Amino acid sequence: MRILVVGDWHSELHEETVYQAFKKLGHEVHRFSWHEYFQPSRALWIVNHVLKKIQNKFMTGPIVARINRDFLATVTALQPNLVFIYRGTHITPASLRAVKARFPSVTLVGYNNDDPFAPGHPLWLWRHFMGAIPVYDLMLAYRHSNVVDFVRAGAKKVQLLRAWFTEERNHPVDLSTDEVERFNCDVVFAGHYESDNRLEFLEEIVRHGFKLRLFGPGYDWDPVIAKSPVLRHLMPVRLVWGEDYNRALCGAKVALCFFSKLNRDTYTRRCFEIPATRTFMLSEYSENLSGLYQEGVEADFFRSKQELIEKLRVYLSDDARRKSVAEAGYQRVRTDGHDVVSRMRQVLEWAAEGGVAEAV
Repeated sequence: MRILVVGDWHSELHEETVYQAFKKLGHEVHRFSWHEYFQPSRALWIVNHVLKKIQNKFMTGPIVARINRDFLATVTALQPNLVFIYRGTHITPASLRAVKARFPSVTLVGYNNDDPFAPGHPLWLWRHFMGAIPVYDLMLAYRHSNVVDFVRAGAKKVQLLRAWFTEERNHPVDLSTDEVERFNCDVVFAGHYESDNRLEFLEEIVRHGFKLRLFGPGYDWDPVIAKSPVLRHLMPVRLVWGEDYNRALCGAKVALCFFSKLNRDTYTRRCFEIPATRTFMLSEYSENLSGLYQEGVEADFFRSKQELIEKLRVYLSDDARRKSVAEAGYQRVRTDGHDVVSRMRQVLEWAAEGGVAEAV
């Protein structure tokens, strides 16, 4: 099958993992990305940079028009069987309708790991994506609540596609002496800052004497923890990518999960990445997540600051118990097929059920 993967492609976490998974399944895979369209040129650098940032933020203007022309030209040249569009903020409904008009047999698949229906997002962010929902042959929802949302928005067909782990990025690893110095800790949280209760939870961890490491975008975290006498010593917070992200998880005895309230999440990608490294996962509780992992057996959950601290005391004082739960979580995440290749195999099966794309 010929597959075109479309998206921003600004990081290695999203479109690239989908692209590689389809290749591992034996398909001819091509990519179309729009991230590079917004890279500033040397001529009139400041003006150029500002103008491109404005067009990228509001998804309008000549660059967005060119992206859509080039997208349509790429589809016309390749004539793929399936087009997988990851978080299609910049692809207009008119472009997708043009694809279907020219190539009625192509299967258009849309996926979005964010929640476009959640309150709090700027109105302009999702306007192209929302307008295109009825044009896609298959919409993939990241969370249960979005399945109903997509149906109400006019989607032809909707399936729940959870996040995943990637074997090459998320796996157990032994750290060198230098890496132990950089990553060893009692508790790690690797993720973004959000104005919910995660700051207070992290402060409570440090107050009780546990060694905490924090990784994520410093532009989010640093202004916040600069005001916290308890967490200020963690500055500057830095992002970790690739093998360093993997080492950050493997270097911790306990890895935390918090859910994005902005996206109304009840699980997150880290709920698969952490167990895949054979690291003990301690996550915010949700009914959704408790259906994936048996509490206290394959992972554990907290519902309050008090419960978080109590469970940290239990597991950090009992290496055998902590490692047993981590091993059970490691086996669960693999047995249940939470890897990206299994996810993309499922996507192709759903597409085939529609009678358009070929089966794997």
